[in-house]
Amino acid sequence: MADIRILDLRFQGASEAIASFLVETDAGPVLIETGPDSTFANLEKELAKFGYLPEDIKHVLLTHIHFDHAGAAWRLAKGGAKIFVHPAGAVHLVNPERLWNSASQNYGDDMEKLWGQSGSIPSDQVIEVEDEAVLDIGNCRFKAIHTPGHAVHHIAWKLGESIFTGDIAGVKIENGPVVPPCPPPDIHIEAWKSSLGKIKAEKPSFLFLTHFGIIENVDWHLDSLSYILDDWSEWMKSRFDQGVPQADAVTDFISYTRHFLAAQGCSEALIEVYEKANPSFMSVAGLYRYWKLKQEGRLR
Repeated sequence: MADIRILDLRFQGASEAIASFLVETDAGPVLIETGPDSTFANLEKELAKFGYLPEDIKHVLLTHIHFDHAGAAWRLAKGGAKIFVHPAGAVHLVNPERLWNSASQNYGDDMEKLWGQSGSIPSDQVIEVEDEAVLDIGNCRFKAIHTPGHAVHHIAWKLGESIFTGDIAGVKIENGPVVPPCPPPDIHIEAWKSSLGKIKAEKPSFLFLTHFGIIENVDWHLDSLSYILDDWSEWMKSRFDQGVPQADAVTDFISYTRHFLAAQGCSEALIEVYEKANPSFMSVAGLYRYWKLKQEGRLR
């Protein structure tokens, strides 16, 4: 396995909620995920542990453009980094206003507290990466695997026997269970299942989860995620079909997920970290939208 460092960004003061990954190559350090702009100071501290400054990073590989994964990319670009991203996400790094305004509809006045600030990246520093493209950076070879389902602009990055999975392989904090993050607007259950199949087909020995850490029992982990994805989507469908208002579904879903996590042995403190990494209200919004589009025949 390549020399991979897990950088804990301590999002909202919580350990093991959001990670970045540092890969040391003979062409300099590569960063996979930047975390949000709000944790950039913590990213600086984590890099310093290994003798690096942010401006030492010249290659940043993003799994997707959601703020918890890519929000600090513009700061690293200021130091000269090239940002590698899915073609569908590139425009939002160059012109982030639409992405920011869209997220504001969900997070309201908490935007800056959660995500910090947003900045534009020059277009010549944003590199679009096609499916199965290979990046040779020094002595390391990274393969891009387009993996929609959580987001249309999602890439999982393969390095040797390891895959950096972003959100497509779910959220698993410490010894808790894996759960699927399902925010709007791109949740697509069928595409997600297909993407899990693509990851399995690569036969990785290790998964690196942004939320959070290393998975070694890969097939069991992915199968467990597929099961919970079905469970959550069907739970949401039953409320959607009954016409339950989304706000009421949020209250019920918070109780549902907290009970599930507690039954799996999670402490109250660990459940709170899960909620920071994967807020319940976002999954209600994403899955309600999914079922609405399915009902209207706008998703296949």
